[in-house]
Amino acid sequence: MDVEPIAFFLRMSETIFLKVISFPNCIMGIQLLDENDIRALSPEERFLVCEQILKNEKDESKRWDAVWLIGELAEKKDHNDPMFIKVSDVLGWILDNDDNGVVKHEACFQVAARNMRNKIPTLVNTALHNKSILAKHEAIESLGLMRAFETEPLIQKALEDPSSDVRETAAFVLKRFERLKNRGDYNPSEIL
Repeated sequence: MDVEPIAFFLRMSETIFLKVISFPNCIMGIQLLDENDIRALSPEERFLVCEQILKNEKDESKRWDAVWLIGELAEKKDHNDPMFIKVSDVLGWILDNDDNGVVKHEACFQVAARNMRNKIPTLVNTALHNKSILAKHEAIESLGLMRAFETEPLIQKALEDPSSDVRETAAFVLKRFERLKNRGDYNPSEIL
């Protein structure tokens, strides 16, 4: 059996899966994330429903969906837009208060995807002090994605983390920083 075509198929399948999960306008994304038609609400109603879920729902899978749905409200908005600020504040609240690493992981991604630079200190705190290895990993990766070069000395501290996954992520991001310095600012539209 020829292994190369199988490996190519697996890489392509993974790419297709990631695109479906990563892009909310895909059909599968809509079915997965919005079974209650929250996207049909006005932005303000949608924000309030998602905030309520995030702060009160026990089911972490519903909270994860709400992170994604609230994050979309900040898409392509000016950083001074009131909705952008409110979404940013809720995502920061999740990083400080949610008890689930998977939910925090998604909040980190949303912060980076929307380039919420006002949440860089919250990402650093998550990267260095969170009990969840998954959240630490994603916070560090998000800082790298955002090209938050000012956090380099703090990310270096994560090289001493007890978790090899966190240490590997820190080393990876520090290497990317070296390559990306003087290459311009991060533009979230390049990944979404």
